[in-house]
This record gives sequence, structure tokens and C-alpha cells, in this order.
Amino acid sequence: MGDAEIIPLGTRGRPGRGSGKDRPSSAARSLAGDAGRGSAAKRPQHRPEPAEAPDGVAPTEAGSATASAGGRGDRAPVQAVERDAHGIPVGDWLQAIQVGAREIWGEHWEPELAGFLAFLRRRLTGEYAIDEYGFDAELTERFLMAVLRPIAEKWFRVEVRGAENIPTDGGALIVSNHSGTIPVDGLMTMFSVHDQTGRHLRALGADLVFQMPFVSSLARKGGATLACSADAERMLAGGELVGVWPEGFKGIGKPFSQRYKLQRFGRGGFVSAALRTGVPIVPVSVVGAEEIYPLVGNLPALARLLGIPYIPITPTFPLLGPLGLVPLPSKWLLEFGEPIRTDDYQHGADDDPMLVFSVTDQVRETIQQTLYALLRERGSVFGRG
Repeated sequence: MGDAEIIPLGTRGRPGRGSGKDRPSSAARSLAGDAGRGSAAKRPQHRPEPAEAPDGVAPTEAGSATASAGGRGDRAPVQAVERDAHGIPVGDWLQAIQVGAREIWGEHWEPELAGFLAFLRRRLTGEYAIDEYGFDAELTERFLMAVLRPIAEKWFRVEVRGAENIPTDGGALIVSNHSGTIPVDGLMTMFSVHDQTGRHLRALGADLVFQMPFVSSLARKGGATLACSADAERMLAGGELVGVWPEGFKGIGKPFSQRYKLQRFGRGGFVSAALRTGVPIVPVSVVGAEEIYPLVGNLPALARLLGIPYIPITPTFPLLGPLGLVPLPSKWLLEFGEPIRTDDYQHGADDDPMLVFSVTDQVRETIQQTLYALLRERGSVFGRG
């Protein structure tokens, strides 16, 4: 046993043989012999001198060899390494975190990480701003646009043309064709406008969008508002870019056999709003959205029962279940046409139904002809492009 100090174990984690006393019993002390008498701190500590390392052998290797040769009673000291609960050195954890941060934010990851943590703090404390429509610019830029970027760039490979036709300041009305069974084209247009100009496109959404849980809140925070003349005119007069898709559900819900054939543009309410505020109208033609969910059928009776415009049947949905909701990776082309000015018209021009119809037809025909041109140029639906 050598100089080892014997501490008898008792009940409740205290020394003694179940006596409940701090001092060991006489029987326990007799087992310790001389080791049990006096304080261990007063006894000289005999430690073996470390063995000299042979030539060409590292000290740690020499220590290991000595421990093996010396048997059980002559072991070399073990060097302590700072480790966490899982046995991985703390330095390795820190290095892994730095590498991961550099992969996400680049070489200047420290200020980016600090900004992200500050963003989280503001979200938790409620210290962020929203406008009167519920638009959250910070959340849209840091979250929504960040999520849409890889979809636009890697999945749909969106190619934008005519971005110079988007006004860099002041109000403007962005008018686009609508398709795709699910309005993904609206999201891609919003992303493209922000990516090209840094401005946010304020979408005008249908009533159904703001009746759906979670979707309604996300749409509001992303800048959308109800498609009504009052909100549209206030935004346009306030210098915002406002997006409208006049085909509505008739556009996104049309069968695949009618792809890229524009539906009716309504009564021209968007033109009246532009005339009253004097902002330019920018026509947008989107090619690629028709193929992401090819609509080959519909369940109108069930749709009416659920109070929704249609229940789509595509080659992958509902046959493949949730997997059928993944859009097909078609090649997208977006072209922003030359702005159509409305500030040259006299005050009260919006009350002239023939003028409103004429401008509406001009916007529609411009988008339709551009669609045909883009289709000829795109070639393969799923080409790498």
C-alpha cells in the first residue's frame, strides 16, 4: 500500500463506519497504521525524478517507456489536456467554429457574425421597425431575400434583362404576367428587383393570401398588401415600387396547354392608379414559371368546398405526396420593358374609360410579344443557360 492514506467509507457520504461522525472509528484508524496518524500535508512527499530521455526520443515518449518498464508501482506523470465534456479539446472546437463562420460569412466573418447577433437581439427585444402596412425591411432583407437567393440563382438560374428600366427612385408600377400554379413568379420578381436595384417591390396580393395563417403574416412582413386602389395609390404617391399581376388566379391556375397565353387583365384598375399618381408603368415578362408545376387537371368541386380557386393536379402532385410540391428546375428569363409614362396625361384622365382600356391593352400586348420573343430565345425548358 505504501504511503497511501486510507479513508474508510461510511453512510451518507461521510467518513466513519455508519457512526455519522466526522472522525473515523478506532477500528478504521488501526487499518491505516502509521498512515492514519498525522496530517498528510506534514508528511514528506516522495516523487520519482523524471527519467532522462534517450538520444532521439521525445520526453513524452521516454516517459511512456519508463512507465511501461517500471511496472504498476512506477508510473510516469500524465500531461493534462484541457477537454470539454465530450473529450474533444476546446481548441479544436474553437477552430471548427472559426472555419464554419468563415465559410458562411467569408474572411471578414467577425463583423458579420456581430451583426447577425445584433439582429437576433433586436428580434427578441422587439426593437425593430415596421411601416403602416406591416412591412419589415430588416427581416425581408436578412431572411426572405437570403432564402430566395439560392433558389433564384441555383435552381431556376434566373436571368434578368432590362434592369436599367427599373426606376432607381420615386414611385413606379411593375406589371407582370402570372403563372405557375403557385405564385412563385411573384417571389422571383421581388427578389430580382431587390437584387438589381436594392429597392423593395411592394406586391399587391389577393384576398386569399391574407386569409391564410402564417402566409398572411409573412406576406405582410415581406412588403405585400391587399390589392386595392387606396393602398396602391398611397404607396405609389409615397415613392414605392408597387408590383401587380393583373391576371390573378386566372393566370396561375390556367392549364398547361394554355401556357404563356395571357388571360384578361381585369378592368384596368392598375392603370387608373398609375394615372392618378402620375408614375410610370414598367411591363415585366416572365418565362419559366409555367413549367415548375405543369397543371394537367383540377378538382373544382373539392375546391369550391374548401373555398379556394382550384386544387391542382400536376405530373408529380398528388401522386408523389409532399415530394410533388418541389418545383421543377426550369430555366427562367425576366425582362423589364421600357417604362410607359403616365405623367403626360391631363388631370382626370383616369376617368376616361377608353384611355384606361387603351393603356391597359398596350401593357398587355407588350408583355405578350416579349413572352414570345423570350420563348424563342430560351430554347430548352430545362437548359443550363
